[in-house]
Amino acid sequence: MDNPANKQTIDRVNKGLSRRYRAERRFRIFGASAILLALSFLVLLFSSIFSTGYKAFQQTFIQIDIFFDPAEFTRENLSTANFPGLIKSSLSVMFPEVTSRGDRKDLYYLISPGASFQLMDVLKENTALIGTTRKIWVPANDDVDMLYKGNIDRTRPESERRINDNQLTWLDKLSAEGRVKKRFNSSFFTSGDSREPELAGIWGATRGSFYTLLITLSLSFPMGVAAAVYLEEFAPKNRWTDIIEVNINNLAAVPSIVYGLLGLAVFINFFGIPRSTPLVGGLVLTMMTLPIIIIASRASLKSVPPSIREAALGIGASKMQMVAHHVLPLALPGMLTGTIIGMAHALGETAPLLMIGMVAFIVDVPHGITDAATVLPVQIFLWSDSPERAFMERTSAAIMVLLAFLFLMNAAAVFLRKRFEIKW
Repeated sequence: MDNPANKQTIDRVNKGLSRRYRAERRFRIFGASAILLALSFLVLLFSSIFSTGYKAFQQTFIQIDIFFDPAEFTRENLSTANFPGLIKSSLSVMFPEVTSRGDRKDLYYLISPGASFQLMDVLKENTALIGTTRKIWVPANDDVDMLYKGNIDRTRPESERRINDNQLTWLDKLSAEGRVKKRFNSSFFTSGDSREPELAGIWGATRGSFYTLLITLSLSFPMGVAAAVYLEEFAPKNRWTDIIEVNINNLAAVPSIVYGLLGLAVFINFFGIPRSTPLVGGLVLTMMTLPIIIIASRASLKSVPPSIREAALGIGASKMQMVAHHVLPLALPGMLTGTIIGMAHALGETAPLLMIGMVAFIVDVPHGITDAATVLPVQIFLWSDSPERAFMERTSAAIMVLLAFLFLMNAAAVFLRKRFEIKW
């Protein structure tokens, strides 16, 4: 016959198990809900960016008949020719009914101001065009581009849209003649910044980011690895090294704008390095990424088994040989992974670069580390503050390009870790 005391104990245990199982199920549900919520916000964010940004990869062009009047090209320097006048003359011939000054201004507004520079480039490539008439596709104004991308409702009253009724009539005539079409916006990837949205591109900011990260990588990786090797393998364990380790960990948590203020005070005001250059930007980002690389490198060195060190020393290797030939090669994949993650973090930084003047409006594409430049995050910041609707598209498109770079860098870090990691 069962003992009543044992039965009561078993009942209490069963009740406790049921309560723990219910708590475990609730915890799993809460965890899964948190993950789904985070993924939902992430999908919402990416959908918002992509739905706006993909339109920037297309640009509306208008075909006009340009007569390269020989009278306009009497000098050797083609840049002095009146290319805007050629475009206006072409539009006047195509629309002879437009005679009033105000209507002509509205007609000329349909073409981007950058079309004259395109004509100059076309003529520089082939000067035999002088004296001939050619059909040339030129970029439309940003408002026309927004109209053909569906961002301007032509059914709204004329006072509520930036394209008036006369301009709509002229555009309909051009469309009926097959003179309006959308093309891949290659200038977005090959041009620098511009006040005109249809002419603005990310090539200048991309080159600036490349030079800035090149300086950062060239300085932070060797310095970070050397510091990590010394602290982990050679430095004596005393109060001073403990203070250094604590400060390195603290520096990794310092707000990035503080590094910008430090760079402004030291590199620009004290050493006199020019503002808004990849050189000073790379130096500031080097200070910011050094603690991250040192911490990651020390963690990689610690992951190497002590038996490797003991075996190397046991066969007569010096401590330097042991580190250089045995420990460092095994820890290098982890160091590279930490460095790439640090570079990805530096690529997305904006605050420290704003403090050293890389927020300036720069049209020219930089060709070196001492040329004035900006970087992709700052370019995105500048465009997001512009009132034109077309700049909103380019802001989202630039974010897409920046995210693509970050994904590639993180994928490279994962590849290096999987490819070279040795499990013990």
